[in-house]
Amino acid sequence: MAKYRRDRINEEIQKEMTSILRRVKDPRVCDAFISVTAADCTADLKYAKIYYSALSGDPKEVAQGLRAANGFIRRELARSLNLRITPELTFISDSSISYGAHIASILENLEISPEEPEEEDGSNDV
Repeated sequence: MAKYRRDRINEEIQKEMTSILRRVKDPRVCDAFISVTAADCTADLKYAKIYYSALSGDPKEVAQGLRAANGFIRRELARSLNLRITPELTFISDSSISYGAHIASILENLEISPEEPEEEDGSNDV
C-alpha cells in the first residue's frame, strides 16, 4: 500500500478518535481531558497505535478506562470509517503536550535582562 494512503488513513483515524472519545461514558475517560496526538497503522491496517495525552486524572486509571472502552471505540471507528478491516487498537500514553506546557511555563518565568551595548576597543580582528 502506498505511504500517502496510509498517512491519510492515520489522519482520519486520529480525527475520528477525537470525536469518539467525547462519547465514551466511562468516568475514567470522560472526566480526564484526553487529546489524541497521533495514530499509526501498520501497513496491512490490522493494528493501530493510538497516542493520547491526558491532562487530568490518574494516568493508570485513564489507561484502564481506555482498555475497558476499547470494544466500543473500535465499533464506533468501524461505523465512521469505511475500511475493509477495522484495526485492533492499542493505546499509548504520550507526554509531549504536558512536556510542552512545562517548557512554556519555564520560558514564561524566565527573566531576561536588557542587553548592554558592546564596547569597541578600536582594534580590528581582520
